[in-house]
Amino acid sequence: MVKLRLKRCGKKQRAVYRIVAIDVRSRREGRDLRRVGFYDPIKNQTYLNIPVILYFLEKGAQPTGTVQDISKKAGVFMELCPNQQTKFN
Repeated sequence: MVKLRLKRCGKKQRAVYRIVAIDVRSRREGRDLRRVGFYDPIKNQTYLNIPVILYFLEKGAQPTGTVQDISKKAGVFMELCPNQQTKFN
């Protein structure tokens, strides 16, 4: 099973995160299948590759809670079909 989750990068006390598609059995810093975005909580910056995120969601990937909240703010789930949108709300 594939999940969309955060992968920690950056320095000590200056964490930034990559949003990656990764196998469930991999650890947090494990090898990812594909990088799909970037999140900096200190500067509150987000970059999302929306077509790739939609591709993984359509193939059955499950976002973690934090990735789901970041994606909702960016409006990723508005682009899914209306019948799938209720699943992520």
